[in-house]
Formats: sequence, C-alpha cells, structure tokens
Amino acid sequence: MSLSRRNFLKGATAIAVTASWLARAAEPTEQQRIEAALPSRAAVKPRRPRKLLIFDRNVGYGGHPSAKIANTAFTRMGQKTGAFETTVSSNPEVFHRESLQKFDAVFFNNTVGNLFTDPVLRQNLIEFVYSGGGLLGVHGTSVAFTRWPEGAKEDWPEFALMLGTRGAAHMPGDGSEEVIVKLDDPTHPLNRVFDGKSFPYRSEFFRFHDPYSRNRVRVLLSMDNAATEKLQGAPLKPFRKDNDYAIAWVRNYGRGRVFYCSLGHNPYIFWDPKMLAFYLDAIQFALGDLDTPTLPSAKLTPAVRAQEQLGWRLGFETHTSTLFDAIEKTAQLGLSFLGGSSLQQVSAEIPRNFDLQLTEDEWKQIRLKLDAHSVRLLTYHVPQIPDAPTERRKLLAFARKIGVETLVTESARLDAMDKLCDQYDIRVAIRAEPETVLKACAGRSQRLGGCFDLCARWERVKDRLMTVHARTISQEALHELHRLGIQPTMFALESTPDVAKNIESFNKISLDLAK
Repeated sequence: MSLSRRNFLKGATAIAVTASWLARAAEPTEQQRIEAALPSRAAVKPRRPRKLLIFDRNVGYGGHPSAKIANTAFTRMGQKTGAFETTVSSNPEVFHRESLQKFDAVFFNNTVGNLFTDPVLRQNLIEFVYSGGGLLGVHGTSVAFTRWPEGAKEDWPEFALMLGTRGAAHMPGDGSEEVIVKLDDPTHPLNRVFDGKSFPYRSEFFRFHDPYSRNRVRVLLSMDNAATEKLQGAPLKPFRKDNDYAIAWVRNYGRGRVFYCSLGHNPYIFWDPKMLAFYLDAIQFALGDLDTPTLPSAKLTPAVRAQEQLGWRLGFETHTSTLFDAIEKTAQLGLSFLGGSSLQQVSAEIPRNFDLQLTEDEWKQIRLKLDAHSVRLLTYHVPQIPDAPTERRKLLAFARKIGVETLVTESARLDAMDKLCDQYDIRVAIRAEPETVLKACAGRSQRLGGCFDLCARWERVKDRLMTVHARTISQEALHELHRLGIQPTMFALESTPDVAKNIESFNKISLDLAK
C-alpha cells in the first residue's frame, strides 16, 4: 500500500472517530434527560413538609441499573416541585423505630433479595405502614425479602401481603417486550396523566403469582391481553389461570397507603415525562397528600363507586360476636369496613379480649384475618378513655397500631384528649346526645365529636359528627348529610335481622345521590 493511501485511510479513520465522539457528546446526558422530563408542579400542595425514604439495597443480586436513575429522578422531582424531601439509603439501620418516625413514606426502589432479617426492624416496618405510613415499590420490589440465590424463596410472607404480590416471571429477552397497557380504572386520580387511553409500552413486564388478587388491590394498569397478542402477532404464554397481569395498583394495609408498579426495569422509564408524572402522583398518595380510592377492584359495584364519590363508607358493627366472626360476617354482607370493640373476644382460638394486652403474634393473626377477607377496621370502641395520662397515651398508640381512625366511647375527659388527638391523628367520638357533645367539644380539636344515631338533626352537629350508628336507614337523614357535605368515618350498621335490607337501602340512596 502506498504511503499516500495509508495516510488517507488514517485520516479517514480519525475523521470517523471524531464524528462519532462529537455525536455522542451532543447526546443529552442522563441528568439532562431527567431534568427535561420532570413535572413542573405537584398535583396537590403538601399538607405539611414531607419526607420520603428511598431504600435501594439488593442482596444476592447485582441490582438494576435503573435504580440509580430513579434515585436521581425522584430526588430532583421532590426538590423541583416542593412536594417532598428525599433520603437515599441502603443501610437497614434506617428501619429502627426512631429513624422511621422521621419519614412519611418508604420507597423500596427495585430492591431484590433478603434485605434484612432482624425481626425488630421488620416489625417496625409493619407498624409504620399499618399505622398510616406510606409504602411504594417498583419492579424488583416484588421479590424483596426473598432468598434470591435460592430461587427467590419466600422469607417474609407478610411483606408480600402488604405489597400485594410476589414473583418476577417475565418473557425472555432484553427487557423490551412491547405490550398494550390498559387503564383498568380510567378515572382514578393516579391515572390522570394517561388521559383515559390505553398505550403501548416497552419494558420487562412481570407476571405475578399469589398473593396478588383483585380482592386485595385496586388495579390501576394491566396488560391488555387481546390487544397485546395482536401487537406481538402471537398468543401470549399463559402464566396464570385467570390471565390477569396487573402492572400497577394501590391498596390500604390498615391505615397504610401502598403503591406498586412493575415498570422500572429500564433507565428510560425515569426520564419519560408521563411515567414521572404518574410516579409523582403515586408518591403524593403514599405520603398522605393526594386522596385516592383504594377499595379492591373486585369489590367495585356501582353502589360502592357512588359511595366513593360521596366520601361515605358503610360498615358493620357488633360487640356480641367474636372479632373473627364479625370480620367474616362483614365480608359475607359484601362490606369492606368494620367497627371493633375492646369488649369483644378475638376468636375461639384466641379467647382474649381485643385490647392492649394482645401479644404481637395475636395481633399478627388479626391483621392476616382482616387481609384474608379484604376488611378494614375503621373504628374501635372502648367504654371509657382512661384518666391516667400514661394509659391514655397507650390507648391512642394502640389505636394507631391497629390502623383505626376513630375511637368510640361513652366517657372521656376531652380537656385531656384535645392535643393527644391531634398528636396521634385519631378522632374520638362520644356516644351522647348532640347537645352534650357540642357543649363538651366547644373550642376544642376538630378531631373530637360524637357518634350519633342516623335520625339525628345534622345541621346542629355538622363537623362534630365522627361516626353514624344505624339500626335502620333513613333517606331523609342521608340526603341531609349529603347536602351538608358531611363525611363520617363510617356508617355502622348493627347486626339486626334487617341488616341486608339496610345495606340495599343505603346502596340505592347512594346511587341516587351520586348522580
């Protein structure tokens, strides 16, 4: 080869290398892509300064490259919108009680494997969520607290229940399966960014196994099987008998607000403007700022949707049966809410009262029983609020621990409860005549009020109405409640021979009012 020819080739190679380098240099960096995609504002203004813990540990697994991108995206999203402040950690010590209390929600960011085994730290997380904290998971979180090198062997079943799923089965490949994503709940607040329309997406889509169930979670997004088969040009491989492949959902675990989405395998998900807006709304939900419905998809009748629109919750209450029998009866009646009492025996197998003396294992059995029947405990009755300050605090701490929103009692020193109710975010409803309640609550916390029969005159009590107790359903009373915009913690139906008829009446009136 001549010298001139050799020099020409060297020059051409140099030009090609330089052009390639310049092209790469011109491409936006990951940080720039994230910044360009960030939402400009949050859906709602935070009710108070919020703190989000992002936990990104992996055990027995190398970790998804997208996790670091998500850390950056969510941290910057909180800073730009002012919706929250983040702390990123991979140290299990952050789950000590005094540390967790600093946060409003925990985000398990693509966490695979057995993250920590300390039973105290695990109990702290359960109590944090059940008492009203937020829990978020993305993609690999579905196999968090499994022994990954042993084939993802289960190590903490209650975490799976709390999150709503287990498993990470997916189609082979590089995480670029294309499916049609269906909006299962098009008008749900967390789906607002998708404008009510299904859409194609490329990612690694998981097919989950138990405990995933629409009896447990409110599905937001799922795979449109028929449209996906048409798109892919071949039948989908079946992973479940029901062929139900959810992608994102919300739920309550006690008072806890839980969100999960399997979209998180690829880094580009976290510089996709729509997905970042979706995740921002989900974070605001988990933090406690964005109110969204969470009743399981399988329980969504037209009447239940009407009650969600009205902000009403119909429940069952009986103090004459065991707690477990009451849970089963609530589910049999097609209801999702229950009122419990310290006077109730837990069950034939746990012959103890449902009170502060329960062991941790007994309380765990109650949680699992409630979850198995998709029933949530909203109110808790005690005959009297203790006079001793230490005992009062113990009672309110117990109420938060068991996930209830309102204590119902016949007697309480309201001067002593005033600040405690705000501190523990617990309502107290006194069973007494409206005039008595109004006089006692004058000038006190708005979390103090009464438990009244459905026939009461609502104009007098208004925001002091905490819960409603009903033996029969009054159309006039419900219409007046709706007119005044009153939303009690629960409408509690007694165990009477007419309870099924009362439910039917309440549902019919709800449908009429929601039109």
